[in-house]
Amino acid sequence: MLEFVLFYKNPLLHASLSIILALTLSFFRIPILFLYALQTYIHPDSQPQSNGLKAAIRRPGTDGTTNELRKRNKSKEKPDFDENNAQIFRIRLDQSHLQSRLYIDQYCVAFTVSFVTLFAILLHKFLDCHDNNGLLANGVFVPILLSILSLYTWGMLFVKVTFERSASRRSEKQLSVVFGVLGVLLGLFFVPEVASLVLDFDFGVSVDGFWRVLISAMMGCLACFMFIPAIRSARSFWLGTDQIRCNLSMITCGFFNRTILYVNQILLIFVALMWIMPLAEIFVNKNYNNSKGNSATTSGVGNAERVVGNVGFSPSDFDNFRHWCLLGSSLLQIVALRANLQMYLNEALLSWYQRLHGGKVPELDYSRAKMFLHNHYLCLVVLQFLGPPVLVLIFLGLSQIDGPSLGNFPLALPSSAFFKEVALFLAWWVTFLWAIFSSAILLLHRHCILYVS
Repeated sequence: MLEFVLFYKNPLLHASLSIILALTLSFFRIPILFLYALQTYIHPDSQPQSNGLKAAIRRPGTDGTTNELRKRNKSKEKPDFDENNAQIFRIRLDQSHLQSRLYIDQYCVAFTVSFVTLFAILLHKFLDCHDNNGLLANGVFVPILLSILSLYTWGMLFVKVTFERSASRRSEKQLSVVFGVLGVLLGLFFVPEVASLVLDFDFGVSVDGFWRVLISAMMGCLACFMFIPAIRSARSFWLGTDQIRCNLSMITCGFFNRTILYVNQILLIFVALMWIMPLAEIFVNKNYNNSKGNSATTSGVGNAERVVGNVGFSPSDFDNFRHWCLLGSSLLQIVALRANLQMYLNEALLSWYQRLHGGKVPELDYSRAKMFLHNHYLCLVVLQFLGPPVLVLIFLGLSQIDGPSLGNFPLALPSSAFFKEVALFLAWWVTFLWAIFSSAILLLHRHCILYVS
C-alpha cells in the first residue's frame, strides 16, 4: 500500500489539493468576497421598503417620525421637474445584493474552476516528475484535463455573455462577429508561415489540415470574444483616469487605482510588442557567446547597425523575460479588475449627473435605465473582465509543461514543442487583441469620435 501511494503520489497530491482548494473557495465564498464592498447606485423609486412603501428623500429640518408629508397645491399643469426622482442612493454590494445578480452562479463556478486549474499547473512545476513513470504516475494529466475543462467553461460563458440581449449594443455584437471572421481568415492564410516572418514564434512543423483549422477557429473565437470586454475596459480607463476632466472624486479613481490602470495599459502594449520580430530583435544579443571577445575589437560610435543584435539579453534569458512579463501583465489585469468594475458602475452615475445638469428640465429616464442595466449585468461584466487574464494564465501555464510529459499524453500531437508553442501563441494573441482593441477605443475617445455617457 505504501509503495502504491509513493508511486502515485503526484496524481494523489493533485487530486487531494484540488478538491481542498475547490471546497475552500466555495465554503468561504471567495468569489463573492472578491466583489464585496463595491459601490453601486440606484434610484429611490426602484428600491422597495419592507412595508411596501417606496424610498423617499425628506427635506432638511423635517421630523423623520411624522407620517405627514408637506401638502402641495395641485395644479392643472404638470410640473416641469420632480426632485424626488432626481435623487439616487449609493449602496455597498454585499452577499445579499450579489446573489440576486444575473450570472452569479456561472461566475462562482468559473472563478473556482479557473483558480483550481491555475493551482494545479503551478503545483506541477514544483513536483518531481520522472519521465519513465508513465502518464498516470507523473500526474500531468490532472492539470491538462483541468485546463481543458476551464477552457471549455470559459468558451461557453463567452458565447453567452457576448450575445446576451440588452447587455451591449447591437453594433458592438456585429463588430465582434466581423473581427471573429477576420481572426479565422488570418489564421487560415497567415499562420504559421507568414506569421513566422513577423512574429517570434517557431511552431517547428508545418501546420496543415485539422490543426490549422483548429488554431484558426480559436483565433477567431478569441477575437470575437475580446472585443466587447476591451471596449468596456477602455471606457473604465478613460473614466477612472479622469480623461473627461469632470473633477468628481465620486466618479474617478484615487491615486493608487489610477496608477494601476496606467501601468496595466502600458504593460499590455509593451508585452504585445515583445513578440513582433523587428522590436524583439532589439532586446536580443545574437552574438552573446562572442560578445566579450568582440567588444574590444569594435570601434566607432553612432553606428546603429552594430548595436542591433550585439547588445541585450541572451535568447534564453529574453524568452524567460517575456514569459514573466506576460505573467505579470495578466496578474495586474486581475488586480485592476475591481477598479475597472467600479468605473463600470460609476459610468451610470456619470450618466445621471450629466442628465441632471444638462438642461433646465432633466431627462432622467435614460440614466434610470442605465443604472438598472449596469446593476443587472454586473456579474456578466465581471466574467468579461476576469476571463482574458485567466485565459492568458492557462495558456501560459500549458506552454511551460515539460515535453516528455506531453509526449505520454494520448493526443495526436505533431510534437510536444508544437503544443507548447501554440499555447504560448494563443496567450500572446489574447494579450495582443486586448491591447489593440483597447488602444483603438482610447484613440477614438481622444479624438472625440466616441464619448462616455
